[in-house]
Amino acid sequence: MDGKPYLEALAVSKSYANVAALQDVTITVRPGEVVCLLGDNGAGKSTLIQVLSGVVQPDTGTMRIAGADVRFASPNDALDKGIATVFQDLAVVPIMPVYRNFFLGREPTIGWGPFKRFDSRRAIATAEEALRDLGVSAGAVRRPIGTLSGGQRQSVAVARAVHFGARILILDEPTSALGVKQSEMVLDYVRKAKERGIGVVLITHNVQHAYPIGDTFVVLFLGRQLGTFKKTDLSETQLMKLMAGKVDGIPGIPAVA
Repeated sequence: MDGKPYLEALAVSKSYANVAALQDVTITVRPGEVVCLLGDNGAGKSTLIQVLSGVVQPDTGTMRIAGADVRFASPNDALDKGIATVFQDLAVVPIMPVYRNFFLGREPTIGWGPFKRFDSRRAIATAEEALRDLGVSAGAVRRPIGTLSGGQRQSVAVARAVHFGARILILDEPTSALGVKQSEMVLDYVRKAKERGIGVVLITHNVQHAYPIGDTFVVLFLGRQLGTFKKTDLSETQLMKLMAGKVDGIPGIPAVA
């Protein structure tokens, strides 16, 4: 985690008409680092992850991968650079089995030319192995993914991103609709991704989930960056206050206009 950043967004800004969604926001992510992106509704979290994942392009600012300037024209550009994003809606097909969703858009085939077909045996075996490596029960790969719990669906999405070579994993509010047990399951997968040297950007408004697992905390408020902090910089209570824009008594933080 002490190495050079793999992903950097430097002084990025994005506006829609007369609304400044982001103003000079900077975020860096190193291999094996969990960066928690925090803020209340309207803070700019969604816009920032859209920039990081190539969904939208910033109006100003610089994007870098491994120290080299890049421009993501699409999410596929970000994927090609190892930036995998798991959005809140997960983008799964509920009636399809887990193994089909695991390979959605990247289906393994067997045969040649016009006789190629989906290689279900390979897909099942690969999905089972990938899930097992993350400590997920592999017995459910033949079930429709819509029958799984929210935590299980999140685990499939994380395993898929890891399997396809993610260097940076962006998770958009992965625990927002989950209970205590399922939330802890997802956070455990984040820890395992970190152990593999994958950088994780965890977007959340839940400080109780972020503080125990995070290494670095980036706090946004109304499109502005209140600061970037290490866990030793501030307490969980101070972090909650920052999310609400309450900066009184927190050293080094200017008042919010």
